[in-house]
Amino acid sequence: MGKECSRRDFLKLGIGTAAVVGLAGPLAGSVGPLLAGEPREAARAIDLAVATGTPRAGVRGALELLGGIGRFVKAGDFVLLKPNMSFATPPEMGATTHPEVVAAVAAMCVDAGARRVLVADHTIRASKVCLEYTGIQAACAGLDRTNVVALNDETQYTRIPIPEGKVLRTTQIARDVLRADVLINLPVAKSHSGAGVAFGIKNLMGLVWDRKVFHTGDLHQSIADLGTVIRADLTIMDATRALVQGGPSGPGRTEVLDRIVAGTDPLAVDSYTLSLTKWYNRRFTARQVRHFVAASEMGLGEIDTGKLRIATTGEVSDGDEDQKNQ
Repeated sequence: MGKECSRRDFLKLGIGTAAVVGLAGPLAGSVGPLLAGEPREAARAIDLAVATGTPRAGVRGALELLGGIGRFVKAGDFVLLKPNMSFATPPEMGATTHPEVVAAVAAMCVDAGARRVLVADHTIRASKVCLEYTGIQAACAGLDRTNVVALNDETQYTRIPIPEGKVLRTTQIARDVLRADVLINLPVAKSHSGAGVAFGIKNLMGLVWDRKVFHTGDLHQSIADLGTVIRADLTIMDATRALVQGGPSGPGRTEVLDRIVAGTDPLAVDSYTLSLTKWYNRRFTARQVRHFVAASEMGLGEIDTGKLRIATTGEVSDGDEDQKNQ
C-alpha cells in the first residue's frame, strides 16, 4: 500500500486493497528472465517469483526476481513481519516458518533502511517456548532495529469493522498492523485439519485476538472476510519443507521442497504453493480449497495459476504446466 494511503486510513475507510493496488492477473507478452542489472520495472510484470535453494538463498533469489526489497521497503519505514511461530516446534517439523527465512527478510529490511522491524505473531502455545523452540528469536537476535514479540495480550489489539465481511463483521486486530508502513507475510506451507491447508491468507489469523470466532462459524468465509481488511504488501511463502499431513501443529509427514514463493497477490502465492506437491497423499486444485474460493469470489487475488506469469531463477513461465499438474 502506498504511503499516500496509510494502513490506518485504509482500515478506517473499510475499502479493499484492490482499490489501491491492482490485483495480479493474466499479462500479455513475454517479459523474459529478470537478470542482474535489468530495469526493476520488469519485475512488476511478474505475478510470482519462485526460487529454489536453502532458506536464505531462496529468499534472496525470489526477492531479486521481484525487483529487490527496495521495491517494498523504504528508508524510515516501520516493517511488520508476520511469520508463523504459533507452536513450540523446531523448523524441521514444518509447523512454523523457518527461522532463516525470517532472519533473511528482516536483515534485508534493515539494509533497506527500515527504522524498525517487528517480527510478531499471536502464538497458540505459550509465547516464551514458541519464540525459543521455533528458533526465530535466536535467528533475529543479532539484527539491528529488529524485535521478536508475541501478540498475546489483548491490550495489543483494537477492534475494527469489516464492511465487506459476509460472516465476520468485526474483529480485534493487532495495533501494529495499523502502525506499520509495510506488512510482509511469512507463512509456512502446511496442512490444516480445519482449513485443509494453512498458507498465506490463513496466516493472517495470527494478527487477530478473537480467533475462536473463526472456528465457531464458517471458518473458510471468515478467513476470506479478514483478507478484505488485512492485506500484506508482500507474501513470502516458506515452502522449503512442507507439512503435507498432520498440520497445523504436527507431528506429521513433511516433504522437502526447497522453494520460496513470493508475490504481491496473496491468493496467487497460496494457489501456486498448493500445486507444488501432494497434500494428504493426493493432488488438489486451488478450487478445491474452500477459503481459496471464498477469497477469489471476494476479489482478493488470482486463483488460476494458469493465468500467472511465474518467474524462476532464470526463466519466466505462464503457469500452464503447473495448472495441468494440479
